[in-house]
This record gives sequence, C-alpha cells and structure tokens, in this order.
Amino acid sequence: MGGVVSTPRDEAGGAEEHGEHLLGVFVGERAQDLSSPFWHKLLSLSVSFHWPEETVNQACAALVQNNRHTAHLAKLLIHLGWSLQEIASASPGTHITAVKVINATQFLRVVLQYFLRHAKGDAIGEAFTLHLNDFDAEFIHLPKGKLSVPSMVLPALLSFIGSSDINPNSYLLQLELVNLLLVMMSTQLYSGPAEGPVGAHPFLDAAIMQESALVGPFVRKLLLSYIARLPIPSEAVYHASLLKGKQIGVFRKMSSAAASVLMLPYYTYSYLVSPTAGSNISKFPLADNSLHLLLVLNHYGKSLVDASLDTVVELSRDDATAGLDASLYPSNPFRQALESARDTDFDLVDIVENGQGSSVVKIPFAALYDRIGMCLSDDSSILLLYSLVHGNPAFLEYVLVRTDLDTLLMPVLEMLYNAPRRSANQIYMLLIILLILSQDSSFNASIHKLLLPGVSWYKERLLPQISLGSLMVVILIRTVKYNLSRLRDVFLHTNCLAILANMAPHMHQLNAYASQRLVSLFDMLARKYARLTDDAITRISALKSGQVEGMEVPDDMPTELHIYTDFLRIVLEIINAILTYALPRNPEVIYALLHRQELFQPFRDHPRFYELLENVYTVLDFFNVRMDDQQMDKEWSVERVLQLIVTTARSWRGDGMKTFTQLRFTYEEELHPEEFFVPYVWQLVVSHSGIQWDLEAISLFQARPNNEVSYCF
Repeated sequence: MGGVVSTPRDEAGGAEEHGEHLLGVFVGERAQDLSSPFWHKLLSLSVSFHWPEETVNQACAALVQNNRHTAHLAKLLIHLGWSLQEIASASPGTHITAVKVINATQFLRVVLQYFLRHAKGDAIGEAFTLHLNDFDAEFIHLPKGKLSVPSMVLPALLSFIGSSDINPNSYLLQLELVNLLLVMMSTQLYSGPAEGPVGAHPFLDAAIMQESALVGPFVRKLLLSYIARLPIPSEAVYHASLLKGKQIGVFRKMSSAAASVLMLPYYTYSYLVSPTAGSNISKFPLADNSLHLLLVLNHYGKSLVDASLDTVVELSRDDATAGLDASLYPSNPFRQALESARDTDFDLVDIVENGQGSSVVKIPFAALYDRIGMCLSDDSSILLLYSLVHGNPAFLEYVLVRTDLDTLLMPVLEMLYNAPRRSANQIYMLLIILLILSQDSSFNASIHKLLLPGVSWYKERLLPQISLGSLMVVILIRTVKYNLSRLRDVFLHTNCLAILANMAPHMHQLNAYASQRLVSLFDMLARKYARLTDDAITRISALKSGQVEGMEVPDDMPTELHIYTDFLRIVLEIINAILTYALPRNPEVIYALLHRQELFQPFRDHPRFYELLENVYTVLDFFNVRMDDQQMDKEWSVERVLQLIVTTARSWRGDGMKTFTQLRFTYEEELHPEEFFVPYVWQLVVSHSGIQWDLEAISLFQARPNNEVSYCF
C-alpha cells in the first residue's frame, strides 16, 4: 500500500508508527467489529505526527477499494454519533471525549470527501447501509439486518449543533461539524444537474426526513452563528491553513487541536502554524459555513419513489403536475423551519394555538436584519434575504415596517450601480428582492419619505437630499441602460420595469434627476424600437425587390420587436400611473415631460400606444395652455416653470383622463427553482467555504479556480 502501513506493528513502537498502523487497519481489508477496541485507539490519538499528502491519498484510495467489505466508513460514522452523545452528556473537562470527536470528524471529512468523489454507481448508497451481524446487532441493541447509517448519525449531528452554545470555547468543534455536514451533502456536486438515481444523496435524503423538533433548534443555531459572526479564536489561528485546503499533516493537526477546541482548563496547546500570507480565508468561517449549510439544506429538491407506481416523481409545488397525493411527499423541514421563523419579541400565543408550539424557530429579527444589511455584498446573504422575504411572511412584514429601509436598500442599490462588477446571478436576485418588496404599497410610500443626505458611491453627479425612492428610480433605469448595452437580458429588463410600475402610483416628490431619467428611459427604448423597425423594413424591402440574394429576415426579429413594443408600453403605463394618481406630488415629472414632449410625437398614432399617449397629451396640453396664458417679459427659467407647474397643479382635476387598470407585478417562483438555486449555492460553497474541492470532478456546474472571495466585515 505504499506509504500506508497495512500490517500490524508492535504498539510499543514510536507514536508515528503506531498511528500508521491504525490508519492501515482502518483502510485495510480486514473488517473490525463495531465493538472492537480498535475504534477507541484510532479516535484517541493525541500525539503529534506527520502524514504526508501522498500517504493520505493512498489511504483514501485503499478505503474506497476495501470499504465494500469492511464497512469502516459506516462504522466510523456510528462512532462519531456515539462520541457526540458522550461529549453532550460528559462532565466539563472530559478531554478524551473531545479528542475522539475531533478525530472522528476530521477523519470523516477527509475520507468522505475522497470517497464521494471517487465512488462509482451504487457504491455510495451501499457504503452507508450497514448489514448488522448478530454480534454488532446485540452490541448496539438493534435488530439484525440493514441499518441506514445516515438516518442514525444525522440526528446526533443536528442535535449536538442545535444544543451547543456559540462561543470561542466551542468554536472549532462547531466549525468542524459544519464542514463535515457540508462534505456529507456534497454528493450533489458530482451528480450533475439531474438529481441522479434514488439513493445518490443518502445524507441529504436522511436530513429531510428528520423531525421538526430536531431541525428547528439546528436551523436556529445556524442563523445565530451567522448573526453572531464570531471571528476565529486567536488560539486557533492555525486553522486558516487547514481551511486553505492543506492536506499535508491534516491528521496531525486534528488530534492535537482537540483539547483546545473545548479550551479545557488543564490542557493547553500552542499553535505554531500561521495562516498563509495573503490568503483569502474568511475571518468568520463558522458564520459563513453555517449559512452555506443552511442554504444547501434549504434548497434541496428531492425526488421520491412511489411504491405503487414504481416511478420517480419530481416533487414540486403543484402536486397536480406530479399526479400524486401531496401527503406522499416528504416536505423539506429546513425550508419549513426557515419560513416559519418568528421574532423573539413576537407574541407566540397565536402560534401555540395553531399547533406549532415549541417547534417554531425564534430569532431576533432586529439582529438578523442588521447583519444581512452589513453582509449584502456576499451572495450567500443575498440568497438568505431572498429566502426570508419570499418564504417567511413574518420577516417580510418586519422588513416592511422598519423605518430604516436604507439599511437593506442602500447596499442593494450600490451593487446594482456597480453591475459590471457583479455576477448575473447577483443582479437577478437583487432585482427579485426589490420586486417582492415593491408589491407592498406601504413600502412604496415609505421609500419616498426617507431622505438621504447624499450618495457617496454615485459618481456621475451629486445627489444631495435625494429620497430613497428617487434613488431607486435612478438606479433601476441605470440598470436597464446597462442591460441594453451589455447583457441584453429580457428577464432583467422585465424585472426593472415591473418594480418601477409597482412604485409608480405611490411616487412622491420624485426629484429632477430621477424624473429626467424616467423620460430618458422612454427615449432609450424608443430608439432601440426604431432601429429594430427600420432594420426589419429594410430587410423585407430588399427581399421583395430581389436586391440581395439569400437574405432572410431573422426568426427572432418579430419577437424582439414585440418585446420592445411591450417595454415601451410599460414605460408609458408607468408615466400614466404617475399622472393619474400622483400628479400634484410630482412637479419635476411634469417639467421633464414638458421639456422633452417631442419624444412622444412619433408614437401618437401607434395602435399600441395611442390610448396611453392621449393621457400624456391631455396633461401636456393643460400645462402648455397655462404657460401660454402667462405674459412674460423675461425668458422662462427652470425655477419659473416649476413654480408655475406647482401652482397650476393645484387646479388639476384630471378631466378627460382615461383610467387604465393599474399595473401590479408579483413575483412567482418557477416550478423547479432547485434547477437554479442548487448549482448557485454550491458554486458559493466551492468558492468560499475554505474546503478544498476537486474542481475537475464537479459535474453540477462548470468549475474553475476562483480566488475572489467576498466577505463582509
């Protein structure tokens, strides 16, 4: 076996030889019973020795080959569960139990990651189904037969994390367990966009079968870890190198670290390994990976085998599509826990009366709101915010009644402002969040009442005393302009216009710059529409006259024209909504329309636009007449025109205006959202978890080295 000793040695030999012997037995061909003293020896290693990376890889390869006969992976998982139970019930200062937990956790993280990467076919499902013989069955007090090890071990992991305090004393142990769970769930990385055969994700499948009473405290603890955002303890600075993915000496570190994980008062160890200079490792790995784990579990979409039909049925929100009783589907308890979370200050009487009781996750919404606001430059925080405002009505209501909406919205708007430096996924999620918020009329009213002293990151011009609502209009229109010139994404256009349409009836004192940008948005889309129209006419004319042989009108030309016709109509409906419901409150919009009224003339007789433009011209004619009635010796100035608009608007009654159905856009998640979210979440885990992944083996998405790590401080 090369560098791994696979035959027994005299245990009186050196510590390193003794360790190599135990490693050789673990990955070797001879099976050890669950009750064998071997497991205690393996997990109680507390000496410092060095196993090179080559040795570790050879050991892992041997385990993949031999595990089908020895079932050592499953047995080690069981011993981890027992060790967690021991440490949970042990008196403080039981150092040997701490060593066993850390050793088991890190052994498993290394070998599981290798195993899940290299195991073929049904080997993954088989590896974690233990066939109990008479002796092992009697030892663990279970019937003889098959035992699903993930179903047995995951409750211990979830329970331990859910019941442990978040403090520097338990930091490393919590981090190692969270990282182990991430590795357990990583079967999705290697199964590709499809979920794979039944049993391909044994740990994920076992996770969603857990009871809400167990899942609730676990989800709460992950959220509290994210909120607390504790830095890695100074005593454990060595861990940054471990997180960087250095496999050399990984087992050496794990045993020596165990005691300090719990900061036992009589056991000290001085860490000599420093983080690599210039590394991008997060200062808050427990908070970051707790959130990663929560997102992985929250977005798991499961397939289920229906025994009566012997077919795999895709779970969806629409059970009519699946054609089966929804009661057959195992709901995702992690998603349910997140969506049912309530504020710690909330009166829980109604919840208890509705039968939810103690299973409800209680989180300090104020601290969660502030933490998300500080961390919105991170994709994971964006996804968490999306999950909460979309799925949790209580948190959405909490956000909508906050008077400091700028805490969340300013980071969102700044990221949209810097769209060229953001990923398409980030932009999509940010716009969806704004769309969800804009569905509420109180939100649309509140953002126009909140004045900002300035916007330091907006470089094109100074924006003193601008309302949050006006800034949103400016940024959304800027995003449309960027998309028109770079991305050309219809979905992005549609979302931006939908948000503006929801805001339009509630706009209040839109400032001059935002009003000008609104009119320029119509101009920008009109120019694009005109170019498409001219291009289509030219091509068709050339074809009819036979001037160009082989020329064809592109198939998507009518579609693109139709799309931009719809966009122009939405912009006109936005303007109409302002004129119909908020004209006296928006003199700057009237000024902008008067200033560039010639833009609308080419569309006045267009069959799709003329009704909407009738309202625009009704307003323009009303104010043009009032201006013509004024006898002025001097030229019109901006101030005088605005003063006249404000005065004249008081007598506006809306006579002759046609009332159209008010546009209101709502967000609905697609039928299979996991097709988008699962790859997205795992990209974040691979890039930012600090765990070393084999990029070439990933089939869920196209992986490539990425050294850009975005963390908040």
